[in-house]
Amino acid sequence: MPMPSIALDISGVVELTHLGVIRVTGEEAVKFLQSQLTQDIALLALSEAHLAAFCNAKGRMQASFIVFKRIQGSEEEVLLVCSRDLLATTLRRLLMFVMRAKVKLIDASNDFTLYGVAGNAIELIAKDTCPAWTKADVGDGNLVYLYPGADVARALWCLPASSSIPGGPSIALTLWHWLDVQSGIAMITRPIFEAFVPQMLNYESVGGVSFKKGCYPGQEVVARSQFRGTLKRRAYVAHTQGTPVVGQEVFQARDTEQPCGLVAACAANPSGGFDAIVSMQTSAAADSADGRLSLGSSSGAPLALLPLPYPLLQDI
Repeated sequence: MPMPSIALDISGVVELTHLGVIRVTGEEAVKFLQSQLTQDIALLALSEAHLAAFCNAKGRMQASFIVFKRIQGSEEEVLLVCSRDLLATTLRRLLMFVMRAKVKLIDASNDFTLYGVAGNAIELIAKDTCPAWTKADVGDGNLVYLYPGADVARALWCLPASSSIPGGPSIALTLWHWLDVQSGIAMITRPIFEAFVPQMLNYESVGGVSFKKGCYPGQEVVARSQFRGTLKRRAYVAHTQGTPVVGQEVFQARDTEQPCGLVAACAANPSGGFDAIVSMQTSAAADSADGRLSLGSSSGAPLALLPLPYPLLQDI
């Protein structure tokens, strides 16, 4: 399958209407999140952000977040940026664990506006170029540097809702979704709720899991998958001329009955076709050159794997 040629001169800003914000405050906010998420929130500095997951007892991800701290007045608060289609459900589940903890969690989506910033547009906001998961405070907003997509620099810009709408060039939300896919990092959305343990989306390789922190829901399963070699699925970036949807099964020609993978994220490629993040059996990925991969069924549109944009973590 020929790969489309890509023009990488992408620069602009777009409002990320598919994301929302949970605000966590209180003197035990960090302690509470430390006991719930896959990431070490206790070590999170004000100049950092983290990718993190919220799992059930079996280690399956119910939500994923971009997490960062900010100072509001004299108090420290933690913001969890996640998919809007799971925010209400996630908030209810987190509140079940609060008990007597001195912490408050609310849906603060209406208090903030989230923007995706790509390419040279980042330089119009912040002068410095920083590595992924760095957070910079710019005025009354927060800029979180993300993994690049298609070699295009990206950042998440969180502004109070009362702030002026940023000027300058704009890009389409569909293009931002494609850059997300090209980054190789899939956020949890409703169609893939509880479908994966973190390593099935390579979260341990992109800073989404700490194996040195204390317990959290599903921690034993996540640790066992890492250290006992029980993980048989990974995330891959792929291209197709078909039209994938999140949650769609992927098949290999050698086995027409059982799916070998699941689409975790997808977006239209601006040069034609679609790109997708597919979590699939490592054995099927290894045989993909000889055994055809396809969408939906063994007779569906062919799917071709692309190189991952980051190395997989082989040793902790």
